[in-house]
Amino acid sequence: MSEGKSKDVILETDADAIRLAKTLLRAARFGALATIDPDDGAPFATRVATATDLDGAPLILVSGLSAHTRGLEADPRCSLLIGEPGKGDPLAHPRLSIKTSASRVERESKAHERVRRRYLSRHPKAKLYVDFPDFSIYRLEPQQALLNGGFARAYRLFRSELLTNSAALDSLAGSEASAIAHMNKDHADALENYARHFARAPSGKWQLTGIDPDGIDLALGDETCRIFFKSPLSDASQIRPTLVAMAKEARMGIAS
Repeated sequence: MSEGKSKDVILETDADAIRLAKTLLRAARFGALATIDPDDGAPFATRVATATDLDGAPLILVSGLSAHTRGLEADPRCSLLIGEPGKGDPLAHPRLSIKTSASRVERESKAHERVRRRYLSRHPKAKLYVDFPDFSIYRLEPQQALLNGGFARAYRLFRSELLTNSAALDSLAGSEASAIAHMNKDHADALENYARHFARAPSGKWQLTGIDPDGIDLALGDETCRIFFKSPLSDASQIRPTLVAMAKEARMGIAS
């Protein structure tokens, strides 16, 4: 390295980095949202509860009375930091900082029913206020992100690496809700086995909260886990055979 030239600490983005970034996105329940204060142009950070749209874009539900909503309306540029610290050094745990542009999902739009359903699936208690007139769901459109996977593991990712562009998105939008309701009502044992076998999570009454082309999301109280499919879905018709195959694999894995 020549004198005066700093060493590039950003590693080449690989499949493992993309998988980790998507895991953090899908599993997050909350994050720190930084907006631009319209009064003085200074950065302003607040905590928000998060969910994801079918393609992985973050969703937030905010009050029109909040400071960050005023900031988003004045300037949609914002950033979201996600990743829970866990035990020990908080800087040793993976986190993802995403530069995004926020767009309000209008109540009259075709997309609103979908994002409302997905947000409430992750945050059921928000049903108490999600339909208040002064509350709105915003979709955060990722532009690029910085993934810190731990010590000396920094990666730069772009929109195409964070979001899922799949032919299955449209068909899943119409069938995801019924599939989730069926699994939660009739196949609680399979959901528990998914969590135990694929995510090495503890036993419990795990609930299915989301199905997207890349995988499924499960929740047990405040705990969440992300499980990726072996092969991404190309159509909603693949949901049932994929989940059946996963149930068989999980059952056999736990029994062995």
